[in-house]
Amino acid sequence: MRRCSRTGSRRIRVLGPSRTGALPTVLILVSAPALVGQASETPRPTLFVNATIIDGTGRDAFPGALLIEDGRIAAIGELDSIDVPSSVDRRDLGGLVLAPGFVDIHNHSARGLFEDPLATTQVAQGITTLVVGADGGSPWPVDDYLDRIDSLRPALNVGTLVGHGTVRAAVMGDDFRRVATDAEIAAMTTRVETGMRAGAFGLSSGLEYNPGLYASTGELIALARVAAAHGGFYMSHMRDEEERLLDAVDEAIRIGREAELPVQISHIKAGNASVWGKAADVLAKIASANEAGIDVLADQYPYSAWQSSLTIVARSRMFEDADSVAAGIAAAGGGSRLQIVNFDAEPSLNGLRLDEIAAARGVSEVDAYMWIMERGGSDLIGHTMNDADIDAFMVSPFVMTSSDGGIGGAHPRGAGTFPRLLGHYARERGLITIERAVARSTSMPARRLGLSDRGELRVGAIADLVVFDPERIADRSTFDDGDRLPVGVGSVWVAGIEVWRGGGPTRARPGRAIRRR
Repeated sequence: MRRCSRTGSRRIRVLGPSRTGALPTVLILVSAPALVGQASETPRPTLFVNATIIDGTGRDAFPGALLIEDGRIAAIGELDSIDVPSSVDRRDLGGLVLAPGFVDIHNHSARGLFEDPLATTQVAQGITTLVVGADGGSPWPVDDYLDRIDSLRPALNVGTLVGHGTVRAAVMGDDFRRVATDAEIAAMTTRVETGMRAGAFGLSSGLEYNPGLYASTGELIALARVAAAHGGFYMSHMRDEEERLLDAVDEAIRIGREAELPVQISHIKAGNASVWGKAADVLAKIASANEAGIDVLADQYPYSAWQSSLTIVARSRMFEDADSVAAGIAAAGGGSRLQIVNFDAEPSLNGLRLDEIAAARGVSEVDAYMWIMERGGSDLIGHTMNDADIDAFMVSPFVMTSSDGGIGGAHPRGAGTFPRLLGHYARERGLITIERAVARSTSMPARRLGLSDRGELRVGAIADLVVFDPERIADRSTFDDGDRLPVGVGSVWVAGIEVWRGGGPTRARPGRAIRRR
């Protein structure tokens, strides 16, 4: 392991999609910075009274009390039914909701945690466990990364997947624009085996990105079988969320069927106008698969725009081909729907739409696109989704919540996902009940991960908790200010230790790496 000049620090490779769509090796500093005034990390017996308890199972909310001891839930129910220790911290919630901490099964804070171990934007919205390594790009080696998380002791718990793109890049290098040989697939399976043995929860793929774009379905099945042998699941950013959406769903289901493992469709959506109204068809395929005994679920963030690399606009990945670029812009609904972010070469243009940049430069949208790509490319927020499809996925019993965001992201989902679900979709619109909103954010992802001691409020479960005001909780992050913290989250607890209180972190860091068992 290569060491930095800073004492006690090391560097770890974390692979993720670049602005050209490739999966480069990225070195990140993973030292554990000391924090002045760090709170005590010894859990104390704590009794919550006058709580509105939403236990994560989907059952109706009920008034009651909850006792935590030694970092776990010791009792739950009517106050007079609980044997209260003589020395206990008493918290009167005054009717606020007490729920399990949120489990974010698709998070991109692999790097950000080492810059902000308090995970402020994550904990502020009630997340107590997050999983990195989605979209085919994961930390590597897995065991080293999880060990460093244990040393870091962030404010929340962290797990990871093994990225298909990560292992493919390690085996094939720059020669990835082709089908892999049998020997190369065998080398990839060895790496997936290593990652799964180290505690990864499954295999992820990012089939719209390099190098996963060029993988055959057979390659993915072979690697997924390794994850299946270790009790893992397959999570996929599918090949296409637009024109070939239904074909991509079929491929994901086929991988689950032939590899015999559960399937998780990442950030499910109908990505542009060409497939608006297709949510029902997608959900019908998922329902049919489940009826046939194939465990297929999906996750969703509650926003009508996605974030990715500008590269995906040109489906051919021929960024200098004007016809390919024009077709991609047209499919998105025009440059007015494409917002440029993280354009390092010209930061003053961040936040503008492609049509605005084209007008300012006096060129066509195609030429503006090529000009950005020539200067290193950028990230992209695509305002191309349809509210009716979002609603259809939202109410489906097959869909849970995830952020697809993380620390320092430009998209508001990174700081606002769970409060937006509870505030906008449950309270304001009444699209789902608050109990269902909590269940799709807690027990559903916990079950998918095989975490039997998280995601529900029950005796013996780890005391990962969130207290929120159902009448106030709301996201405040925007597409112009993605880091604005939400309101209405009063308190967050990880393993019986309070990490968020009164609108700010307590500076306690009880989190640890979680590993598939």
